[in-house]
Amino acid sequence: METFGLRERYRRDRRKLLDFLLSTDLIKQVQTPSGDVDLSGVDLDTVSADYVLECMRSGGILDIAEATKKYYDELGYPAMINSPSGSSYLLISDPMFSGSPPRRVPPQIDFNPRTSYSLCSLNQSGPSVVEEIKNCEDENGVRRTTAENTSCDPRNDAVIPSLGLPVLSTGLSDDDLRETAYEIFIASVVLSGIHVYSFEDKKREKKSRIFARLRSRREKVNSQPQSTNDHTELLDIMRVQMQISEAMNTLIWQRMTEFTSRTCEHIDIPQISLELLSGICRYDFLNEKSYIQWKKRQANILEEVLYHSASSITAEHVAIKSSLKKIRDSEEWNIQTYPSENAEGLLVIKRFASKLSSAPGKFGIPGETYYWTGGYHLSLKLYETLLSSVFDILEEGQFIEEADEVLTLIKLTWSTLGITQKMHHLLYGWVLSQKFVETGEIQLLQYATSEIQKVLSIEDDRKEGAYLDSLLSSIVINSRKLDLSLLDAVFVSISIWCDKKLQDYHLHFSEKPICFGRVVTLVTLVGVPTADESGDIKLTSADAEAVSEMTSRHFEGYVKKSIQAAYRRALKTIDLKSETEKRHPLAVLADDLKMIVERESIVFNPVLLCWCPAAGIISSTLLHQLYGDKLKPFLEGVSFLSEDVRSVLPAADMLERELTQLYYCPHGEDRSPSHVTKDLNRYQIGEVSRPIILDWLDAQNERILEWTERAFLIEDWEPLSSQQRQAASIIEIFRILEETVDQFFSLKIPVDVIHLQSLLCVIFQSLETYLLKVINQSVEKNHLFPAAPALTRHKETLIPIIKKKSVDCAFLTEEVLNKLNKLSISKLCVMLNTLQYIQSQIGMLEDGIRQSWALVRPCSDNRWKREHLQRPLTDGLLRCTESVDELFSIFNNIRRTIVDAINKFCDFTGARVVFWDLRDTFLFLLYRGNVESARLESVLPQLDTALDQICALIADTLRDQIVLSVCRASLEGYVWVLLDGGPSRVFSDTDIQMLQEDLNMLKDFFVADGEGLPQSVVEKEANLALQIIKLYSLDTETVIGMLMSASEQISTGLDCSKPGNRQLEDAHTLLRVLCHKKDEEASKFLKRQYQLPKSSEYDDTQLNESSSISPLISDLFKRSASIHLTSQRSFKSIKKKLKEATSEIKPAAW
Repeated sequence: METFGLRERYRRDRRKLLDFLLSTDLIKQVQTPSGDVDLSGVDLDTVSADYVLECMRSGGILDIAEATKKYYDELGYPAMINSPSGSSYLLISDPMFSGSPPRRVPPQIDFNPRTSYSLCSLNQSGPSVVEEIKNCEDENGVRRTTAENTSCDPRNDAVIPSLGLPVLSTGLSDDDLRETAYEIFIASVVLSGIHVYSFEDKKREKKSRIFARLRSRREKVNSQPQSTNDHTELLDIMRVQMQISEAMNTLIWQRMTEFTSRTCEHIDIPQISLELLSGICRYDFLNEKSYIQWKKRQANILEEVLYHSASSITAEHVAIKSSLKKIRDSEEWNIQTYPSENAEGLLVIKRFASKLSSAPGKFGIPGETYYWTGGYHLSLKLYETLLSSVFDILEEGQFIEEADEVLTLIKLTWSTLGITQKMHHLLYGWVLSQKFVETGEIQLLQYATSEIQKVLSIEDDRKEGAYLDSLLSSIVINSRKLDLSLLDAVFVSISIWCDKKLQDYHLHFSEKPICFGRVVTLVTLVGVPTADESGDIKLTSADAEAVSEMTSRHFEGYVKKSIQAAYRRALKTIDLKSETEKRHPLAVLADDLKMIVERESIVFNPVLLCWCPAAGIISSTLLHQLYGDKLKPFLEGVSFLSEDVRSVLPAADMLERELTQLYYCPHGEDRSPSHVTKDLNRYQIGEVSRPIILDWLDAQNERILEWTERAFLIEDWEPLSSQQRQAASIIEIFRILEETVDQFFSLKIPVDVIHLQSLLCVIFQSLETYLLKVINQSVEKNHLFPAAPALTRHKETLIPIIKKKSVDCAFLTEEVLNKLNKLSISKLCVMLNTLQYIQSQIGMLEDGIRQSWALVRPCSDNRWKREHLQRPLTDGLLRCTESVDELFSIFNNIRRTIVDAINKFCDFTGARVVFWDLRDTFLFLLYRGNVESARLESVLPQLDTALDQICALIADTLRDQIVLSVCRASLEGYVWVLLDGGPSRVFSDTDIQMLQEDLNMLKDFFVADGEGLPQSVVEKEANLALQIIKLYSLDTETVIGMLMSASEQISTGLDCSKPGNRQLEDAHTLLRVLCHKKDEEASKFLKRQYQLPKSSEYDDTQLNESSSISPLISDLFKRSASIHLTSQRSFKSIKKKLKEATSEIKPAAW
């Protein structure tokens, strides 16, 4: 909206186009009712555009009367669009969004308008709200009631009560008042001397500009608008707002200009009407009917002011009424003649009106005339009409942009209508209040409140006060008629309307809560309506700083009645909602009441606290008691967690929480208000729900354990996908656990630490059961190690002999062998991924439970008692956090079990790759016969293939750990070849360099140019192998000396012959170095001291045979000691002999 609104701009453009068309040669002939060719008096707003266009096309005569008739005929039809597909109607509403037709029966129309208003909140001490609502109850425990149609139903008062001004005896309509008000407005403006362009000057200037543009479109016409303070556009806006045609506006301007040129004194209403009657004739109107209506209106105005305003009827009044009757009568008032010929009939009226105008005022106010009090009801109605012109006629409830300027011009009518500054603010506030009631625009209520505040801030003198008191109104309240002054009438009417709205503020202000505070402010400004013992209504002023007991009690009534009405409405709808939502009626009712409490707490209570400190306590106590009476029978029948229980208990608990907050916290941060004298009688939902939740958790635990067993039995340990490499069973387990957690917290029933502990135990038992089953699938890696070969000394022989077996092989049990066959590398990787998945998911599950628990209120009878609220909140939170942390420590056991299992499976996987899958190529063929013909480079491709398989299956977080276990196992296997390689492996001094190269090659393989394991980690793992190679590089005499020094360790019983348990200076290690050393001196020492047989006497070719079974090495130390010597002596004799040799050798020099 730029100037008058979008529609008004269209109308103005329409007038300009029609004016342009009528001024061109396209219209052959124009015929007017008066026969004039001049079209300046034609109202283009009432000319049919379709008729004009048809005349242009046909070349016929344009009849203005016919054009006007067609315009009014077209108003009876809907607007249409002529499209190729046919005519289309333009509807006000959109059928697509109008919804279904109403199902309710329309309310009956009250043909007897209310003239009496009752204040239901005054002096009514009926039954209590609770007893009044307890009327009936259905099978669900929800009582019903039917609201009575009392006179205080706020929905029956859609408009603000009337001021009760005296009735207009002549029956003047709103249109009559509007046209009369505009005439008074124009007369006041003309009398004020404001310069305005005449209508003819505007027409001539506009036409000259139009034809100038038609003569030359290419020439630029520099016609600058005249910059004068003529208010022309502003007055034109006022004309449009008052819905006055341009033709009538021209007539009024002409007559008022002539009239004010003859007098510069005060003007009044009779003078304006008489001047118009004397200067306007029948020929100034389009038809006779319009003139008769206009003439009748002027006569009614004169009669209302001159006759009906008189306190007593005299002969002069009778003569005036007779003259006015002649004006109305067309036979006696010759409408075909000019007004000058009827002047004699107006002379009597003019003399009487002049007499009254010259009479002194009653109160001695400057500028006061008789008409200020005589006919004041008409003046006030006319001024209300003028004030209404500041609202846009096209957009309800919106001000025009020039509202302030229009108000300034309206104030020019004060002396004519008897308006003072205080009356202006009073009536403007009244008009704004009425407009707010009609449209609901919030800004209007704010402006109305501002105007009322201005009224109260003006201290008028005694004369003006007496004048205002003389302007009487009559209002009927509680069947009693009250005669009030204008000020009191406005305040009482506004107060009555506010009172009725506040009696059900939940109904009227829920959609626009901002209006509530402003209505409360307004009613406290005008005064709260109260009744004395006799029943007379009076307004009690309210002061927020010192609230009186009566005001507080009145606002308590607002709270009770509004809560009562809102509760009744909630009861009426629960059956339909329950059927639609498929929920228990008590749950539906609790949700509806919760919304009421939320609005009460957030919107209404902060405002009501200023006038009624106990508002929150009253509303919460009332609703708590009403709902509690219905909930109690339901709670008594609760025995298990049914669907109704799942629906009702959470809704009831949430309602009670909201009621408790409203009850105990009416002062914001003050958690212990002085108005709280006792605690609410709790619903005991926590006590009812505690055992049924524990029963539900027990049932869930049994169900989850069954699912865990079933999921593990059907698990095939294959990855789900390339992205999800864990087992399908663990996904299912966590899905069930998460569903249980979600169901637990979605119950929204009060729970305590016992419930949380039970939930955590359910999760712990399920994961523990699953982990134990996974761990039981593993095998001790000792079963993978090959049996230790016989201890021999290197001695070459050329004479063929019958060779003995290197060792008697033990076999694995069938159970262990089956497990080993099932534990393939791919399945081991899936198991490891599953363990890692549990490790990550358990943390997420714990965090989710902690977050959900933080939102759950612990169930306790004392959690909202007043003494509990007085304690610092942090104390309870800290204690609660500590106890909860102790409960969650149960997951630490799961985490430790997972870590141990991951380490065990990683070590087993690395050992399986080297000691089981690659035992033929790595353990049995590496360096067999001689070093040069069986180097490590032939083993690395197979080891690389195994690592590729592992890395493709293992999770990224476990990749380094599993590669490290393969690296460690590879180095252990390399050490096993060096020390336990058997009779076929012997190392000379010339082999040391190749051994060193192979070891470096193995280390570089795992470092992988910086893309594999860290160099420092690999070096640390390879340190033992490097030191053993260095032992081989030592001379035999040095190694023998080291053996003698380490001989005492043999008696400790340490099993140092197992891979991974080697020690560099251990006697077993040193002894095996001598056995595999290709040196004559070492061979002699071993023969002399230990009688070890020659390596050529033993055959270890069976170690190279690939078999599905492996030697059982449950005790590698014992197996390595079970050496088949020639004399079948055990390793105990060797230890004894070694001790003896040590005692003999130590003194000697080797």
